[in-house]
Amino acid sequence: MSYKRELSGLYVITDDKLTPSSTLFTQAKSALKGGAKLLQLRDKKSGDDVVELTARKLQELCKKYEATFVLNDKIDIAIKLQCDALHIGKSDHQNFEYIRENFKGIIGVSCYGDIELAKKFENLGADYVAFGSFFTSPTKPDSNIVPLDILSQAKKELKIPVCAIGGINSENLEEVILHKPDMVSVISDIWNSEDITLKCEYYKNKI
Repeated sequence: MSYKRELSGLYVITDDKLTPSSTLFTQAKSALKGGAKLLQLRDKKSGDDVVELTARKLQELCKKYEATFVLNDKIDIAIKLQCDALHIGKSDHQNFEYIRENFKGIIGVSCYGDIELAKKFENLGADYVAFGSFFTSPTKPDSNIVPLDILSQAKKELKIPVCAIGGINSENLEEVILHKPDMVSVISDIWNSEDITLKCEYYKNKI
């Protein structure tokens, strides 16, 4: 797999409140139509049966649009379904070697503001790392704010793709892009938009 081809561009993430089950698939389709290259299912509320069913459907939808489907945190489901990708946070950092051994798809890891941690996971076989939050995030208001310079530093010191996440919107996007992340991850600014497809096209063209 060409990671440079797969792991670049607009990366959208679902949200329990902003993408409820009643409209999730319509919203996801709109984002993919607009050029989102990665779509992450981040479901913190549903049971595993529901997450598995949703993941199956979103994986198929992503295939139609030649996008990468990412499942957040649900390691056993990602392994079972052979999802395109799995993203993990700090609660699963200690399980990384087990995950890498058992999951054959793309693995992304949240590294917040820690370059040394990112290097560690690169060496252990991570396929991309994410840094942030860079701005106050409506979906994660308690996140620590990380300086944007970490993106430039990561691009110099890491060989794997780098993702920027956390409070990014159309007003601060230019500031983020100056640091040349491979992927820009957006939640609220996409799903709160009156026209999701148009908003995604805007991001795609800027990134």
